[in-house]
Amino acid sequence: MKACVDLGGTKVAVSLAANGTSSLIGRRSEPTAKTGDNDAVAVQIIRLIDEICAEQGIDAGTIDRVGVSSAGPFELHGGMVELATPNICGGIAGPARGLPNAWMTALLEAPLRNRFAQVRVENDAVAALEAERRWGALQGLDHCAYVTWSTGVGVGLCVDGHVLHGKNGNAGHAGHSFVSDDDNDALCGCGNRGDVEALAAGNGIARRFGQPAPDLFAAAARGEPQALATTDALCRVMGRMLFNLVATLDLERISLGGSVFWNNRDFLLPRLQAQIDGKLEALTRGALLVPAGLGDKVGDYGALALVD
Repeated sequence: MKACVDLGGTKVAVSLAANGTSSLIGRRSEPTAKTGDNDAVAVQIIRLIDEICAEQGIDAGTIDRVGVSSAGPFELHGGMVELATPNICGGIAGPARGLPNAWMTALLEAPLRNRFAQVRVENDAVAALEAERRWGALQGLDHCAYVTWSTGVGVGLCVDGHVLHGKNGNAGHAGHSFVSDDDNDALCGCGNRGDVEALAAGNGIARRFGQPAPDLFAAAARGEPQALATTDALCRVMGRMLFNLVATLDLERISLGGSVFWNNRDFLLPRLQAQIDGKLEALTRGALLVPAGLGDKVGDYGALALVD
């Protein structure tokens, strides 16, 4: 058996699958651990795997492979991945960020390897990219990306048929690219002010505008002027990041997922596409934004793609 872990700044979800199959069973989800020692996330994952096995009548000793699709960035220590994830590790930006810990990193791969024979950890957007290329909206494409607009903003990149990883597995962190130095309230968990994630990610929207993204976009869809202006500004930030990816990497398609986008996709998609269409058409002509083919299951299947 194999375990598939979708680890984000808000929640962690764990499913099981039999070796040789792509059917997920026994999914459990709960808020990501952010208190206690800095191995709390790894301990949580192991506990969830054991609980699912008990529920399903499966011997936990048969879990020989674990794929972890995780929000980044990562640091490597002794060749093992540790999380340096702004929405999990409160020590990076300090108390002003409001996270209930002072972790600079969170142990992940080492505790899992102490228990399981094979462990593969990848950035969640890279894992989702692999799943979308295999089963979803990016099948057959060699120049593409997956972007998640959720608690944070993450990107997985594929150029010339090669998925990009980088020296520490952090390629694609365009969510931490700077886009403004005028928004002093836009503090990202990475410690920077005015990057894409601080301005437009789900947690940033709630902090900056005093209402969660679903409420803001619902008001905008009703035509409320202030909400509509705020939504358009957020789509400019996200849309310009997407344009920059297309222009820099000569992409043909970007698949979009994550809770902020997915739950408002019909309203947001044309506003994001408008930030690409008609701009330097030699680079953008035909570049298409599409909803993730795997829908709100892209995180689960991203984890599965790592061990399938």
